[in-house]
Amino acid sequence: MSTQHLKEAELRMNKTLDALKNDLHKIRTGRAHPSLLEHLKVPYYGSDVPLSQVANVSVSDARTLAIAPWDKNMIQPIEKAIHGAGMGLNPVTAGTTIRVPLPPLTEERRRELGKLVRGEAENAKVAVRNIRRDVLQIFKELQKDKEMTEDELKKAEENVQKLTDKCTTQIDQVTALKEKELLEI
Repeated sequence: MSTQHLKEAELRMNKTLDALKNDLHKIRTGRAHPSLLEHLKVPYYGSDVPLSQVANVSVSDARTLAIAPWDKNMIQPIEKAIHGAGMGLNPVTAGTTIRVPLPPLTEERRRELGKLVRGEAENAKVAVRNIRRDVLQIFKELQKDKEMTEDELKKAEENVQKLTDKCTTQIDQVTALKEKELLEI
C-alpha cells in the first residue's frame, strides 16, 4: 500500500522538477536558443497559436535568432508578439525573415534574473514539500484506519523524507547551474 503512494509522490516530485527545468529554460542568458520564444503566442486566423506552429525559429549566430514564417502575412503579428512579450527584444525584418538580436545582459539584469531563478526554485521546493505533506497525511490516515502499523508508518515517513531530500538536492543543482550560466559573460 505505501509503495504505491511513494511511487505516486516520486512521480509528482519529478514532474515538479521537470516544470522547474522548463521554466528556467525560458529565462534568457544572453545566448540565443529557439526555446526563448517557445512560449510566445501569435494570433493566427482568430486564435492564438504557439510561434513554432506558424514559423521556423533557428539560431543564426550566438546572439541572433532567425524566424522564418511559413505565411508572409505573419511577419507583423510575430513582431508584435515579440515586442509585447516584455523580454526587451527588438525584432528586425529582412524580407521574409525576422532577425531577433539578443542584447548583452547588464550586471543589474543578471542579478534580477538570478533573483527570478531563486524564486522559481523556491516555488518548486514549496511544491515538493506540499507533495510530502499530502503523502504523509495519507499514511497517517492509513495508520489511523489500522491499515498500517506504527512501524510501517515510521518507515514510510523516512522514505518520503529521503525522496523529498533527493528532489530538493536536484532542485538546488539545477538552480546553481542556471545561476552559473547567467553569470557567464
